[in-house]
Amino acid sequence: MDTKNKTSTIFAYFSEMQDFRVDRKKRHLLTDIITITIAAALCGIESYNDIEDFGVVREDWLKTFLELPNGIPSHDTINRVFANMDPVKFEACFRNWVNDILDGHVGQLISIDGKTIRGAKSHGIKSSIHMVSAWASDSNMVFGQVKVTEKSNEITAIPELLKSLLIKDCLISIDAMGCQEDIATCIITGEGDYLLAVKNNQSSLYQNIEDSFRFLKTAGYDQTIDIDHGRIETRKCTIITDLAHIEAPERWTNLKVLVKMESERCFKATGKTERSIRYYIGSKPADAAFYQKNIRGHWAIENKLHWTLDVVFHEDADRKRNKHAAQNFSLINKVALNILKNDQTRNISIRRKKNIASWDFKYLLMLLKF
Repeated sequence: MDTKNKTSTIFAYFSEMQDFRVDRKKRHLLTDIITITIAAALCGIESYNDIEDFGVVREDWLKTFLELPNGIPSHDTINRVFANMDPVKFEACFRNWVNDILDGHVGQLISIDGKTIRGAKSHGIKSSIHMVSAWASDSNMVFGQVKVTEKSNEITAIPELLKSLLIKDCLISIDAMGCQEDIATCIITGEGDYLLAVKNNQSSLYQNIEDSFRFLKTAGYDQTIDIDHGRIETRKCTIITDLAHIEAPERWTNLKVLVKMESERCFKATGKTERSIRYYIGSKPADAAFYQKNIRGHWAIENKLHWTLDVVFHEDADRKRNKHAAQNFSLINKVALNILKNDQTRNISIRRKKNIASWDFKYLLMLLKF
């Protein structure tokens, strides 16, 4: 991955955050609080109390690059800051950092999907917080996030997220929840291309695509076979560029390609075979191999982002519920994940990198100056 200005710290971007606190009550710099919290997250530290303890134990080391005019902030102070900090402005700083450290991300696959933080429920509120994130597969980075209160609200949140991202010449992949005419238009307006999964939430379109593959001539075909984890998986991708059976195709801005993905899994131990068929629509004129690759690539957001946030960062068990705390800490986790994913000095797991960061001052400082 190409980067720019590697020697400058991420905290230069978060220093642009407007401090919401009253001047006479500020004993700790906002940038110091954010820095300590991200450093703690890189070490696998999660709770407010543990962040305070981390700061107290490492105060002398932290003073080598932080001001800390009144020492280490208490856990209550850290709680208040992240509960009351404007998440929209915080996320804007995050996006500025991501955009600046990359030497362009033209042509990348950007996958968009939602994840529920199940522990972050407020008193009296039944539904958990739901975060919709954008993941760039080639760069191994989260590009941005937006909060929704329910999964069904992803439809309105996705355009908001897309408008905040630089998506020119990128391919945007979204599951069936995002297969909406307005979202397709939003992507094209941003000068990107879309790859949208189609299911029965778009019943008419789904039926039209089935009819197309039943009666029309295909424009391309690609097949891959993987033998791994005790199974043989065959994936067949077929595309059609003839839109004759699509009712009012102009409703889907710049629609160019219909995609059929057939998967067959054979489990060696049992001999059992599983088959599935999925359909997609795309705006980019490309061959079947291109769509095969990017349909598979979409699921990196599940494996490399959502799974890691749950298993390595324990986000699902996080019970921060005060005001904006859950949303802001979700972003802190994503900052730490971006840094750790793109550290090329050690070819080891994220979990092991977090352990080493907690033990090795030099390694942690190098990560903080990513």
